[in-house]
Amino acid sequence: MQSAGRQSAIWARDINKIFNPGAEEEVIALQGINLTVAAGEFVSLIGPSGCGKSTLMRLIGDLTQPTSGELLVNGKRPRQARLDRDYGMVFQAATLYDWRSVSKNVQLPLEIMGYAKAERRQRAQAMLEMVELGAFSEHYPWQLSGGMQQRVSIARALVFEPAVLLMDEPFGALDEFTRERMNLELLRIWQRTGKTIVFVTHSISEAVFLSKRIVVMSPRPGRITEIVENPLPYPRDFTTRNAPAYHALVAKVRELLRDAHDSDEAAG
Repeated sequence: MQSAGRQSAIWARDINKIFNPGAEEEVIALQGINLTVAAGEFVSLIGPSGCGKSTLMRLIGDLTQPTSGELLVNGKRPRQARLDRDYGMVFQAATLYDWRSVSKNVQLPLEIMGYAKAERRQRAQAMLEMVELGAFSEHYPWQLSGGMQQRVSIARALVFEPAVLLMDEPFGALDEFTRERMNLELLRIWQRTGKTIVFVTHSISEAVFLSKRIVVMSPRPGRITEIVENPLPYPRDFTTRNAPAYHALVAKVRELLRDAHDSDEAAG
């Protein structure tokens, strides 16, 4: 089993996460999580609010630690993967610095890592070109739309060339039309870079449109109730959302989420 973990981008076995263990306010956030994500795969985590999707993402990103179980990122413990900068993270808020230009925002990780100024500029510009914002390098975040700000955030997360991109509801605050456009942008970037992407979302349609596999989670304590293979071919575009197979898969994931919720209520 360990050898499989060494060859995977993400490898989780029997992961449990308990907040405030033993206390009156103890919360079992995750229970018995087993998940393998292959290098270059696009996997979405979906489930009701409070099911532990973001907690699992934070465990992968070494922002918190599991109570028990084994977790490897690029064949390493999460802390070592973080120190080796094996992953970049994108959150719902773009978290850009208003007093720094777009280029300087993208360069920030490289500044922290000690890259020379010329290489920082070159890498930042290359990333901005990839997210189609090359002409906006000297603008400031407050001059950009929400979707453009998120593209800057993605460029910043990719500028140091991590193998894995962790995305926690990055488009949740955008209007539906902008969100659909950003989905297309993300698929274009993923196919161009070949990065492994783990994507947290509340949107069934978004998960189905983007992912190779969809990890369906139960209400707390968060468990994986089903992993759905997505046969829709790439590249995907606006016409994909009109395909009968797309609508059938959306209906299947919705039913799985409903079944998980009903089973949890019955158990309670």
